[in-house]
Amino acid sequence: MPAVTPPLPRTAREVRLTSVPQGLPTAQDFTVTEAPLTAPGTGQVLVRNRYFLVFPGLRTLIGGEVEGLPLPALNRGDALFGPAVGEVVAAPDDSPLRVGDTVTHLHGWRDHAVVDADQCTAVGDALPDPAGYLSQGSSAYGALTRLAPVRTGDTVLVTGAAGAVGTLAGPIARLLGAGRVIGTTRSRGKAERLSDELGYDAVLLGDPGDSGAPFATQLAEAAPDGIDVLVDTVGGEQLAAAVGAARQGARFALVGALSGQMSARRAGGSAPVEIDSFRIVVKGLSLRGYSGTDHPGIEEEWTGRFGAWLRSGEITFPHVRIPGIDRAPQALQELIEGRHFGAVVVEL
Repeated sequence: MPAVTPPLPRTAREVRLTSVPQGLPTAQDFTVTEAPLTAPGTGQVLVRNRYFLVFPGLRTLIGGEVEGLPLPALNRGDALFGPAVGEVVAAPDDSPLRVGDTVTHLHGWRDHAVVDADQCTAVGDALPDPAGYLSQGSSAYGALTRLAPVRTGDTVLVTGAAGAVGTLAGPIARLLGAGRVIGTTRSRGKAERLSDELGYDAVLLGDPGDSGAPFATQLAEAAPDGIDVLVDTVGGEQLAAAVGAARQGARFALVGALSGQMSARRAGGSAPVEIDSFRIVVKGLSLRGYSGTDHPGIEEEWTGRFGAWLRSGEITFPHVRIPGIDRAPQALQELIEGRHFGAVVVEL
């Protein structure tokens, strides 16, 4: 007998913002609800999501400070969105995508999504695990090859090293030839994991209250001869100290600014810091912000190298999988609170 095609779902479960938080979002600001799901129209496909990414940028979208960003603000009642990996379950005959294709897109935070086909990227088997397509390693790789290229023997500092970018930035720097890799984190437990599991040569505690020494003092002890490269996801005091510790001609790639983005006193779209511009001039520092859209082809290049490194065992994909969409709001709160190591992925 021929196989029976199951009927397409008529609703999707999705996470919505139900209240605009005063300060940092908590799980109570969201709800998981049912929403009508239409059949895909011309140029569209229906995707059943398998994984979606929990990422810090949602804090900025919820805070509403989105000037200069390519994504819209999230208002009360809106469904959340973000990177996802899923399987095409319905596509028109003239679609470039076929049923069964695995794709990435930006309609995460729901179990099914109708997506324009030109907003989907079909992925093959370059990575051994489909969840790996949600890694933020392309930002780390792009920063270390485009903005602050690593040279053999360089000393590299990665701030926020236990996050989704940092857990890959250190190993990537090593594979690109770094001689010494230093990371920062707020947790002693994470510091041990960065050293033991990911090969960081030294890990500094970004909160002086935990370490008993100001961050600049810790950095001077860990890198007495200075640093050549910075991959910065934090900003604030750590960026200021890195300027002071820079060697002549050091290259700084700014990938994030969590010190401001995750501050309860701000709305997620600012991270002011005082840095010594005189030192930037006399040391000839380059200091640039990283955006993947400025570097066409970086995702494809990264995916190829990532897959090869994963298969050879030269690198891993540090991440935690949260089972079920019902736990997604709590996962976002836990990400903001810094409870997890590596990327945070919801598995459906």
